[in-house]
Amino acid sequence: MAMATSPHSPPPPKPKSHFPQKPLHHHPHDLHPNRHRHQHQHQAHLHQMRGHHDPHPRSPPEPARIPGSGLQLRRRARQSAREQFSSIIQKAESDLRTLLNIPPEYSVLFLQGGATTQFAAIPLNLCKPDDKVDYLVTGSWGDKAFKEAQKFSKPKVIWSGKSEKYTKIPAFEQLEQSPDAKYLHICANETIHGVEFKTYPTPKNGLLIADMSSNFCSKPVDVSKFGIIYAGAQKNVGPSGVTIVIIRKDLIGNAQEITPVMLDFKIHDDNNSLYNTPPCYGIYMCGLVFEDLLEQGGLAGIEKKNKKKAELLYNAIDGSNGFYRCPVEKSVRSLMNVPFTLEKSELEGEFIKEAAKENMVQLKGHRSVGGMRASIYNAMPLAGVEKLVAFMKIFQAKHA
Repeated sequence: MAMATSPHSPPPPKPKSHFPQKPLHHHPHDLHPNRHRHQHQHQAHLHQMRGHHDPHPRSPPEPARIPGSGLQLRRRARQSAREQFSSIIQKAESDLRTLLNIPPEYSVLFLQGGATTQFAAIPLNLCKPDDKVDYLVTGSWGDKAFKEAQKFSKPKVIWSGKSEKYTKIPAFEQLEQSPDAKYLHICANETIHGVEFKTYPTPKNGLLIADMSSNFCSKPVDVSKFGIIYAGAQKNVGPSGVTIVIIRKDLIGNAQEITPVMLDFKIHDDNNSLYNTPPCYGIYMCGLVFEDLLEQGGLAGIEKKNKKKAELLYNAIDGSNGFYRCPVEKSVRSLMNVPFTLEKSELEGEFIKEAAKENMVQLKGHRSVGGMRASIYNAMPLAGVEKLVAFMKIFQAKHA
């Protein structure tokens, strides 16, 4: 869901920034949710509730230029611009390290292929073909990661929420972990089912690996508890096409012989994420988002905003006397993705249709679960959630 709430264009980046100093404005027909925080009030408010956002706080009106070079930064960088682009990727990494307080013994990689590619890259880099690994499956993405790992290791599902339609997370002390597992893998937030880890398990042996694609940079995280954190950028920190991997350095350099060069962490680490032409424009936009998050006070402040939005929406659902229902156990409800159904399921189509008339779109739930789903990532202002809640109350009064 996306909306316009501020009458002001964003200020230009600070002079010390490696990003362009020219103020960045918005195309008048841009409906991307995260950009609307800075649009003018006279523009129509369109609230996009889809499961993926493009969280750019600033969007260049024309191809950005690398400072001091005269070179345009396009979606593909020319070989001659690589040296100049290094300053942008280095600044983006530095700001991300500040945001997450990433220890120096971790490398930060900006890659391609989405988090799905990491489903294969992680066992290829950390395991031998006969090594055992554990997977805690709390939703569809965790299940996909497990299935991919079967090709390159010996994974075991130590718990799955599938039989209960992925609505809970087990008590960690009840998990029967494999004593010789190389790592324990989790998906920190499941976008489809709206289940989110609030605390994290401690592997008895091995490492904790987390797919944080859909809640990356939505709250502070103790990076030191993880061997690897990986995330597709497109939910909270950038456009699709950039994948971020935060990996403990001692885990790099042990890839299986069959590992393709583009999946070998050592190749990318040795080349500072510039082994081949990187997704330059996407990394540039990630850098702008990192700057914006720092200017907002960092991730502790972002988490407070996200909690306030989620609380407002969940309270509306829980206070509807059963007209709206969220199937997820309260203790693990996601701050990012809120699935809900109607007591009268035949009204769900009408709900989506009427919401669209009020400029609230993409509310239809994932095809595998049905119902509705409101995705309220970092870029979603409180005003957007307030409008949805007001609409829900009106719709209930009309149809109860």
